[in-house]
Amino acid sequence: MNAQPAHQRRLLDLADLDATIRRADDARRNPAQAGRVHELVERRKVLTQELTTRQGVRDDLRTELKRIESDVTVVDARRERDLERLNAASNPKDAQGLESELASLARRKSDLEDGELEVMQKLEEAEAAVAEVAAQIAEINDEGGRLSAAGKAEVADATAKLDAANRDRAAVAAELPAELVTFYDTVAARSAGAALLRRQTCEGCRMVLSGTDLSGIRQAADDAVLTCPECGCILVRTEESGL
Repeated sequence: MNAQPAHQRRLLDLADLDATIRRADDARRNPAQAGRVHELVERRKVLTQELTTRQGVRDDLRTELKRIESDVTVVDARRERDLERLNAASNPKDAQGLESELASLARRKSDLEDGELEVMQKLEEAEAAVAEVAAQIAEINDEGGRLSAAGKAEVADATAKLDAANRDRAAVAAELPAELVTFYDTVAARSAGAALLRRQTCEGCRMVLSGTDLSGIRQAADDAVLTCPECGCILVRTEESGL
């Protein structure tokens, strides 16, 4: 096909805008923060499961500590009762029985207190373990929040650039013959669309054309729409082409 050289040069603007559109659309769909945000989401899933496990251990220890404290209360109450009964006892045999029970209660309380100390130590460690994971999750949430905000800003910026480039493309395309734009769009589906032939090199694929190809280009009319024999994009010829 044929088209005015000036119109062919405008195809370079169309190709530049299409490249801008592709970059902006890719930035809009895949902001730079997306990969890291995905990593943080996966890491938070693992930590959340770990937090649930550690909270379960902590809660079991809290329950155990309450049980021991309740048992100590029962032992203390029984000891007070037995002391009152011992003070009021007049029968030596009853007094001996109460003294034996008080000794047993003392041993029971000692065992309970030992167990209480052990559970309290374990509970302290469990609380620290829960706090450790919770802090890691908080850090992830904080970083994720910052990245999400930055990602939204990047998407908004890319969307604005995309809209502007689409408007500019439509304006450029409207200035050109419809047949030329249709041909360009067909070529652009599989190549850079249009590229400058500079110093015997196609800037679409960066390939230096052979002598035979250059000879054919030299013989072509100025308004002939030529394509690169290497990549298929429309070759735009200027005084820099080296023909």
